[in-house]
Amino acid sequence: MSTSQSQTTIIVGISGSSSSGKTTLSRLLRGIFPVSFILHQDDFYKPDELIPLTKDGLQDWDCVESLDIPGLLASLEYIHAHGAIPPSLVSKEDQNPINPNSNNAVSPSTISRLKALVSDHLAGQGRHTLAILDGFLLYGSSASSVREMLDVKLFLRTKSFGEAKRRRESREGYVTLDGFWKDPPGYMDKIVWPAYVREHALLFEDGDVQGTYDQDVLGKLGIRVLDKEEEDEGLEKLLQWAVGVILEEWDKSRGTR
Repeated sequence: MSTSQSQTTIIVGISGSSSSGKTTLSRLLRGIFPVSFILHQDDFYKPDELIPLTKDGLQDWDCVESLDIPGLLASLEYIHAHGAIPPSLVSKEDQNPINPNSNNAVSPSTISRLKALVSDHLAGQGRHTLAILDGFLLYGSSASSVREMLDVKLFLRTKSFGEAKRRRESREGYVTLDGFWKDPPGYMDKIVWPAYVREHALLFEDGDVQGTYDQDVLGKLGIRVLDKEEEDEGLEKLLQWAVGVILEEWDKSRGTR
């Protein structure tokens, strides 16, 4: 976190399984916090020809080796120092379509109320910049260097593998550095979900990513999750929770000045 008498920049990581709502939540938060922007981990994929291949000859977009981690870390360092996205970074991820129903999942009255809450909470405290890092591999076992640069860490999950698979397979595809990628049949089962389990088993008791969170590990790593009884309450509840966690962190930053 970069903090001065007149400016505070907080980097919030939003991570979780594929199709857990990371990008949707990121865009909603960007609309609520007046000085904010999104950094997409997907914008740090290597060129298509450098994406590793599995033993079956499939490109593996879900391993750490597919990402330009040094480039991502350099961008996070720039944000901490300048409170702005690096001017040389052009997002490909913003070209990908979003769920057309997501804009209607949160009521206009809730959006207005949260905007007013943020405005009142931060009034008279100088310039506050919220940098949101949206990514599938921010807290995993191979992403510790990224995790350590985040001020707030939010983790989302889907109800089940079946729900994640349904959402993933309903997508048209993804804009890449060199073209367009569409999952081949079985990609979620063979690549995406096993990679998610491998990287995030440490966050759950007995490594069961559809089971109970390991609260000791979450506490040690500073990762925040929605209470289990609230997970089924929808995007509106998720958004309210995320706003509350971020404002808590800003309160802490004020206390250290």
